[in-house]
Order: sequence, then structure tokens, then C-alpha cells
Amino acid sequence: MDLRDYQWEMIAKLREAILGGSKRVVVQAPTGAGKTVVAAAIVKSALEKGNRVIFAVPALELIDQTVARFESNGIHAIGVMQGMHFRTDPNQPVQVCSVQTLNRRTIPVVDLVIIDECHVQFNLFKRWMWLPQWQNVPFVGLTATPWAKGMGQVWQKLVVGVTLDDLIKRGVLSDFKVFAPSHPDLRGVKLVRGDYDIHQLAKAVDTKPLVADIVSTWLEKGENRPTLAFAVNRVHAKHIQEQFAEAGVSSGYVDAYTPMEERRELADKFANGEIKIIANVGVLTTGVDWDVRCLILARPTKSEILYTQIIGRALRTAPGKDYAIILDHSDTTLRLGFVNDIHYEELDNGRRDKPLVKKRELLPKECPKCHFVKPVKVRECPACGFVPEPVNKVDTEAGELLELTRNKKSLKKVYTIREQMDFYSEVLRYARDHDYSDGWAWYQCRDRFGVKPTIKPMAALSVSPQTQAWLKHKVIQYHKRKSRDANKVSSTGSVG
Repeated sequence: MDLRDYQWEMIAKLREAILGGSKRVVVQAPTGAGKTVVAAAIVKSALEKGNRVIFAVPALELIDQTVARFESNGIHAIGVMQGMHFRTDPNQPVQVCSVQTLNRRTIPVVDLVIIDECHVQFNLFKRWMWLPQWQNVPFVGLTATPWAKGMGQVWQKLVVGVTLDDLIKRGVLSDFKVFAPSHPDLRGVKLVRGDYDIHQLAKAVDTKPLVADIVSTWLEKGENRPTLAFAVNRVHAKHIQEQFAEAGVSSGYVDAYTPMEERRELADKFANGEIKIIANVGVLTTGVDWDVRCLILARPTKSEILYTQIIGRALRTAPGKDYAIILDHSDTTLRLGFVNDIHYEELDNGRRDKPLVKKRELLPKECPKCHFVKPVKVRECPACGFVPEPVNKVDTEAGELLELTRNKKSLKKVYTIREQMDFYSEVLRYARDHDYSDGWAWYQCRDRFGVKPTIKPMAALSVSPQTQAWLKHKVIQYHKRKSRDANKVSSTGSVG
């Protein structure tokens, strides 16, 4: 089997841990690292020795996906334990099982157990692993986020083969740019089991202005890319989808109750560009390998696991994909840090007196003047040059989304003269098609690039989707500003 060097290294470390006496080993494999390929290599090795294997998954939709990937890697002796699945065959040496089915049935005798997404902790695992007849059977857990509370009470050892940051630097995963808005007001939202209360959170973020900001921001910053939007609950996700539809952007919706056939249809439409944005509620956080080039994080969270799983959906590489765009409307990046900086060296054992050893300690800071999020230990803002003074307080106003950076070099896009002229010519075309003046087009270019156009081009024959999206964003922004001004007048009773 053709594996990358780091994948062979992961398998070597796993074998070393098992030979060293650890029978319950978690292997950290970041999203996009090819953990199913690594699992297939482990299964193949077991089959060559005449061993039987269980591969357990936490969600029903992962059953067929796992079978297909195993078969693409040359493993065909597969049975399935999940309801009345057509691949049910207990005689096959490899059994792909749902955890829910294993919990209800007699578990077949095997020589190796692999548990996918093992950070999702089921009561079954502890009961199963501690049964006397299973004490000498190796259990291997696979996950991108082995940080769940109490995992160290079930599993013995953590093997970190490669980190998310390593894979980005190698080019195996996509780099990303993060833009952050003004902060959502989460005051009064209680915490439940370490994360925000869903009902109170939904009330805090599912407001018309915030949802409108999501649409307006995507039209400006999203570059018309295929996008997943993560919402708090079903109503919130529906509102996001409806707002995009009203703005003329093709959109879809998925939740836990969406039938599998409908999900596959949406996936096909997303892949061929028929649908540009899919709003969802927590169901597209694992096992999704779609070509996602932009991600809307509209669901605030304090969970590093959920945050990492969500962002991971956008980090797979694809032809022509230079980076992923993350539109963070949740304040999560400022709260938890850049996702590739989150890393732990050991499993959580559930003891408060022994915190995890954390690689990342410092968080990025926001410039109080321009809202640019600075890298750690940088006093002068790379975006506007502002240097904070300890004595003074700087008043801030909510502005447009501003790009976050993970190092001193700004990731902001620099437009070439050709790009500026192409945009100008397309805006001229738009102006003439809508009976606007050429001067209006000139002001749009100045607004977009921050410099005055010096040469007037010929009007283009057509307007690109990217330019149309930017102009829609400006229209929405204009009407929002007029609405705010009208509300101020009505509340004061005068213009002055």
C-alpha cells in the first residue's frame, strides 16, 4: 500500500506502543491526514496474519463511506453490522459496525478493534474494554481531536503521528485565512457541560441583523466559493439559508433529520456548483470530504473539539484551491486561538489537579483601533500601525470583517493593476446596464481598492459572479445604513 512517510510513522508508533504493553492506544490523525488509509493498512496487516477485525463508527452515514474506502484500498472481505444492511455477513473477517448496533447485539470475537472518531465517548467502550475476555485484544482509537474529558480513564496512550500545523506546512492540508467580525453579545448565555447552552445561544445569535451580516459578508469576502455554514440550531440554519436565497445565492439545508438520499442529492449539487452554500446543524462536522473552500462559523463554541472538527471541513486540498476562507461570526478564533495552534501531548484523565500539557498558551489579540487580530507578542498592529498605550482607552466601532493572521506577514490580498482594471470595467458594465453613471462606477472602485482609479477602461461584455456578489454586498450595506439612520431620526424626533 502506497502511504506517505508520516502515515508509515503513525503505524510504526502505534506498533511500538502496543508492543510496549499498551492495549488501548489512541492515534491522532488530523482531518485530511488520511486516517482511513492508515486504518486500511492496519486492517490489511491484520488480515495477512489471519486475524479478524472490528471497525466501529459513531454515525450511520459513515458505514457505507468506510466500506467504499476500504474496498478502494483492496479490502473486500467485509461484513456490516448495522440494522438490516445488505452487506450483513458475520463470516467475513472484517466487520464494519455502528456503535449503536454493537450496543444492542452480541459483539463478535475478533483479534483487533479499531474505533473511529473515538473522542465521541460511548458508555459501551468502557464496558467492552474492561470485560475479561477482551483484556488482551488491542483497541485502537482514531480521531483528529483526542481531547475529550476523561479519555485517559478509558485509553492508555496517545500517539501523535503528525499535527494539523505539520500537514499545512507540508501542503497536505490547505492553509487558511480567517476574517473576524464585531463580537456577538453572549452575555447571559450559560455554560452547560463546558459549552454554551444551545437554547440561550440560539436567541443570542439568531437575529435579523446578525444573519444579514452573514450574507453581506459572504457576498464581499466569500469569493463565490462553495461554502458550508454552521449554525446553532435548525431554526438558525433555516434563517441563514433563507437569507442567502433572498440574496439570490443558491443554498441548501441539512440537519440530523435530513434523509440520506436527500443528503446525497445535496452533496452532488454542491459538488457540481448547482448549490453554492449549505447551512447545517452539526451533521457535517465529521466524515465529510467535500470540496469546501469557504466556511461560515455562525455557531459560537467553547469546545476545542467542535471548533477543530468544524474548521477541518474546509482544510482539504483541491485543484485550484490556494487557501480556505473562514468567516468567523462567532468570536471563536479570538476565544480559542488559531485552530492549528491547538495541541495537547496527553489524554485527559478527568482529574482537575492535573491539567493537560498544552502546546499553545497564548492567544491572538485584537487591535482596538481597526479590529485586526494580531499574532502573539506583536505590540504594533501590522494592519494599521497602532501601538496601544496602557493609560489610554481606545473607543472602537463595529466594522467589516477583518483578516486574522498567524504570523507577522499580513495575509491580506494585494490586487494587481490588471485585477483592478478588470473590476473597474465590469462595474462600468453593471452601471450602464442599470442606468447608473460612470462616476458611480469610479466611486465603487475607489471604495473597493482604497485608491483612486486613474485610467478609465472599456466596459466589459459581462459581469463576473464575484463582482456581482461584491456589488450585492454594497447594496445590502447601504440599505442597512439607511435603516439605522432612519431609526435614529425616529427615536430622537429630529435630524439634528
